Amino acid sequence: MATADTTSRRGVRTYGNWRQPTSPGLLGLGTVGTGLMFVALLIVIVVLMTTNILNAFITAAVFGGLILLLTIRDGDGRSVLSRTANRVAWTSTKRRKANIYRSGPLGRADWGTNQLPGLGAQTQLSEHEDSYARPFAMIYSPHAKTYSIVIGTEPDGAALVDQEQVDLWVADWGHWLRNLGDEPNMEAAAVTIETAPDSGRRLRREVETNTDPDGPDFAKAMLGEVVLSYPAGSSTVKAYVSLTFAAAPRKGAKPRKPDEMARELAARLPGLTAGLQATGAGAAHPLSAQELCETIRVAYDPAAATLIDDAHADGDVPDLRWGDVGPTAAQAGWDGYRHDSAKSVTWAMTQAPRGLVQSGVLARLLAPHRDIARKRVTLLYKPIDPARAASLVQSDVRAAEFKATSTRKPAARDSLALRSAQATESEEASGAGLVNFGILVTATVIDPAKEADARAAVDNLGATARLRLRPVYGSQDSAFAAALPLGLVLTKHVAVPAALRERV
Repeated sequence: MATADTTSRRGVRTYGNWRQPTSPGLLGLGTVGTGLMFVALLIVIVVLMTTNILNAFITAAVFGGLILLLTIRDGDGRSVLSRTANRVAWTSTKRRKANIYRSGPLGRADWGTNQLPGLGAQTQLSEHEDSYARPFAMIYSPHAKTYSIVIGTEPDGAALVDQEQVDLWVADWGHWLRNLGDEPNMEAAAVTIETAPDSGRRLRREVETNTDPDGPDFAKAMLGEVVLSYPAGSSTVKAYVSLTFAAAPRKGAKPRKPDEMARELAARLPGLTAGLQATGAGAAHPLSAQELCETIRVAYDPAAATLIDDAHADGDVPDLRWGDVGPTAAQAGWDGYRHDSAKSVTWAMTQAPRGLVQSGVLARLLAPHRDIARKRVTLLYKPIDPARAASLVQSDVRAAEFKATSTRKPAARDSLALRSAQATESEEASGAGLVNFGILVTATVIDPAKEADARAAVDNLGATARLRLRPVYGSQDSAFAAALPLGLVLTKHVAVPAALRERV
């Protein structure tokens, strides 16, 4: 949970006050966990009164062990019970071979196509035009009952830009996120920054197109040398913004059909793209169906990037449909994901930066890295409705007050958490937006021998960004799909609601 909090110290603008939603409870437990503890105590008393002390002792030992599994947590805040449940679920997945995917004419996918696996299997793609006559792709998820659109951007970057301008971009970005909470039926947003090796095809095409045959031989030789040497060690950076909307216009209403939703989004897209351009995102345009298909296809099979670049260099458009963008073969492991010509590992943020940070805290994490062939950093945002934000921050303040006043000598951490919660409440009351956010980092390597280097690189980059990252154990395939610009909302695909997990 984050607010648009900024502080200026000695002319340097800093940002902070990120808080994770909590609930009051005893022994480090949340509201639900504390309630279970009291229920267990009541059961022990009933057993003692109806049977004997031995049965009561055994019952108390069983419930005490379960509560102990909830209270013992690792550095990422996960309890022993949660980790055990995750391992049991993974064992069941392997036993059913649900972690193995084969598509195509000889695979297990329906219709003999290369459809997306896992969370994206049921998604449907359609193309429409907005009010500026720009084509845009729209993804429909029947399971989550959501529609998603993807906006391609060309960020200007902070190089050779005054810090005042950067601060204005950050402020405009905060306003843009805050305004998402006022967008009708807005479910979630995601920003994906992808770095990949540059094949050099685009440069070659530009040089060949603009070279004068009658030009000096020396100049043509220099351009030829540039075309040959430039792709070595160079990278491309692409940025996408995914916006996801609820299919139903209101709670309990019938979901809208694709044509109905397309007409509404066609009128709203120009305003959304214009707002993005003011945040330093550069030229923003909605992705067409062809562009989106190419992006997803290359993500699952990086070897296809060269073929697609060659086709565009020759003036051809690859014929890709939504049923062709998935992998031919994929296999999820406990801590990795093998898909076609590459292997990927995805990390999830378990703790936001503590204290205050500057605007460039994520710069090294987002930049290309020599040990990672393809890197994808996705920031997941879930705007909170202003009507619900007030009750949420008030509940957080009550939880912080409970922890700070439950002992005679509260810990410094609890006192600081109370002041932070009160500051968040004050900012929300003055009009600041409230957003739940998370970060996924995916590292893809072509050569399996470089996997260890890629893992070490992400660990180091996470430290420079002051983030606590952990591999998504047992769910690498789902995390990989969630990091793609598909507009997937993870909270709609989990068995246990997020609100309940936060209160345990």
